[in-house]
Amino acid sequence: MTESATADKKVEAPKGPVFRRGKNVIAVASGKGGVGKTFFSISLAHAISKSGKKVLLFDGDLGLANVDVQLGLMPKRDLNDVIRGRLSLEKIIQRHPETGLDIIAGRSGQASLSALPSQRLAMLRDQLLEVAEKYDVVIIDLGAGVDRTVRMMSASATKTLLVTTDEPTSLTDAYAFIKLGNAAGMSKNVSIVVNQAPSRIEGEKTYKTLLKACENFLRLTPDLAGMVSHDPRVKETIRAQTPLLIRSPNTNAAEDIEKIAKYAIKELELSQKAMAKV
Repeated sequence: MTESATADKKVEAPKGPVFRRGKNVIAVASGKGGVGKTFFSISLAHAISKSGKKVLLFDGDLGLANVDVQLGLMPKRDLNDVIRGRLSLEKIIQRHPETGLDIIAGRSGQASLSALPSQRLAMLRDQLLEVAEKYDVVIIDLGAGVDRTVRMMSASATKTLLVTTDEPTSLTDAYAFIKLGNAAGMSKNVSIVVNQAPSRIEGEKTYKTLLKACENFLRLTPDLAGMVSHDPRVKETIRAQTPLLIRSPNTNAAEDIEKIAKYAIKELELSQKAMAKV
């Protein structure tokens, strides 16, 4: 990967004041779609919930939401009701009994939600951070890419887990995401998740490719949060609209996600201790 490979991205750092940041919020991002970000968000939230934490999963992919689809939910209320001013964010929370998760569903196919005015988007973020105080952990499934919505929601998180695969386009776009975050002062909060890794060796190779680009061009060394093994049963669980840790809990992919969940919890705890000292 070269610096010139991302030159045409033309990403810009967000302007204005530093965004509010939640003390228990994890954002899941990806430079491009199709890397398994929503699957990972659901599985991570479920794994953290299994550890005894009270978890809220927020579908922040405004316009292309599909957390509810992958969980087989048919929400009667969603973010559209909040954005239109009909309900507060707390009123649209839906329980998913099988996982013990609380879910805030987005609105799939509603393009206007992904183009919210900055003030409305800030209000939504602030409501989310208020609701987050009632939970141990909040997972935000962000939209793919580096648009304004993604930037603001990522900036509000304690930790952002950036999901990538070994595909060149995925790595290039992941680098663009990190580059933008670095320009906005968020570089220390990003860790890498390699999804669909054919093997541990190949997964480490993917991470090192991205790491080398970050070190050479940005002088950054993002952590590796973990790798999720490629497994055909992942597709089966998505088609069945059943979480991996319920349908295939003994797979390598499930074990990998549980390891990443432990990493995420530890990172939150360390961050909270550091914030308490300030």
